[in-house]
Amino acid sequence: MSFNDLFESGKHRRHVGHFAAIVTLATSNGTISEKEQTLIDRFARKLNINKAEYKEILENPTGYPINPPNSKGKRLERIYDLFKIIYADHRMDDQECILINRYAIGLGFAEEEAGEIIKKSEKIFGGQIPYEDYLYLLEKE
Repeated sequence: MSFNDLFESGKHRRHVGHFAAIVTLATSNGTISEKEQTLIDRFARKLNINKAEYKEILENPTGYPINPPNSKGKRLERIYDLFKIIYADHRMDDQECILINRYAIGLGFAEEEAGEIIKKSEKIFGGQIPYEDYLYLLEKE
């Protein structure tokens, strides 16, 4: 096995763990909505999840470890992906909030930092950002 094969294998394991976290959040309220299913399918393609893995993860999404990326940017991207799933139904319930907080900590964020990231993300995804932040986001390149 070459070094590249080892790298790709590790990368794929991280993708599988991330996909499992996405499915866990989508199923946290008991059912997967049509919008959530569309996002799950899109993430499966984006993360190169094959049909066998897809089926296995849907049956047992909590059976996969979190394999955090090294960079903060990539960890924030993973949290962003999860917020897209959570807000597919335009709201975040208590169970989803608990799960995403655990996931953020599992990704390597300190508990306080994870709470801040989640609070800010809730405001952004929930459409509750202050006007100044709205302007900053629009003007930022």
